[in-house]
Amino acid sequence: MAVDEALLESMRSSESLPVLRLYAWEPPCLSLGVAQPASDVNQEDLRARGWELVRRPTGGRAILHTDELTYSVTGPHTEARLAGSVLESYQRLSQALLEALHLLKVLARSDAEPAVPNGSDSKGPVCFEVPSNYEITVQGKKLIGSAQARRKEGILQHGSLPLYGDLRRITEVLQFESDKEAAHISPRTMAAERLMERATTVEACLGTRISWDIAAQAFVKAFQSILNLELSLSDLTAQELERADQLVREKYNHPSWTERV
Repeated sequence: MAVDEALLESMRSSESLPVLRLYAWEPPCLSLGVAQPASDVNQEDLRARGWELVRRPTGGRAILHTDELTYSVTGPHTEARLAGSVLESYQRLSQALLEALHLLKVLARSDAEPAVPNGSDSKGPVCFEVPSNYEITVQGKKLIGSAQARRKEGILQHGSLPLYGDLRRITEVLQFESDKEAAHISPRTMAAERLMERATTVEACLGTRISWDIAAQAFVKAFQSILNLELSLSDLTAQELERADQLVREKYNHPSWTERV
């Protein structure tokens, strides 16, 4: 998260180019949306599993980052592919995300106004339960979840593509409003069942597991072809690395940020 924000801040320089960043997480980490209450997390259960916790600079609800490919796109407001409203830029980037999945033989789609499942609980703590505009779905199940942050320096959009694994794991470390109420089926179990009904992984779509490297190659090809880009591999600059380290110390690894809501 610190690197994503450091890249966003670097867009204030006229010499900075837009960046497509592809990464993974080790160890698994639960990320909260920027305005999501920290009380949604059972910290004891999180520590018992050896998972970490971070708060994103973007909105939405909790995501368990593991067994996935995470992407981020950062660029200045003058970048044509990010221009316009949030939904307009979402729509452009979603075409590249769709093409990446099509290259992987995943029959995904992106809807301007996706159907909301019956009984959807918009107040639940899990991000992947309900698709938003221009997010990627397969047979009505959410596959890629994305979110944006807009600052004076530029625009950041990042998101997660679950490659494999049990999506229900996230419910093991979250608090639910009626956890203490007696019920035939616990709220946690109900949330896990809803998640399986409304979200999916690449492995579940294809019936086979693909590697992170293969998924990353598809992302690179898709962004180049659909958005008419010429991508070149590069490292973070010394300034970006220094700023990311500072953000880790002063923000992302500090309770004043992680537990601020």
